[in-house]
Amino acid sequence: MKPKEIRDLNQDELLTQLKNLKEELFRLRFQHATSQLENPMRIRQVKKDIARVHTIMTEHDRKQGLK
Repeated sequence: MKPKEIRDLNQDELLTQLKNLKEELFRLRFQHATSQLENPMRIRQVKKDIARVHTIMTEHDRKQGLK
């Protein structure tokens, strides 16, 4: 997911996206543990997407004057 796409989302959509990404990461880790994971690089991509969402959420909070 690109940062531009994430910035266009509102706070509720960001929380939903974050929840979905964390669930996907859980499933990927489970597949990795059972040797069923086809693309191990997907774990890294999902982790980066989670970090992007957290960063954008922080940016939104700072724009609103929250810490």
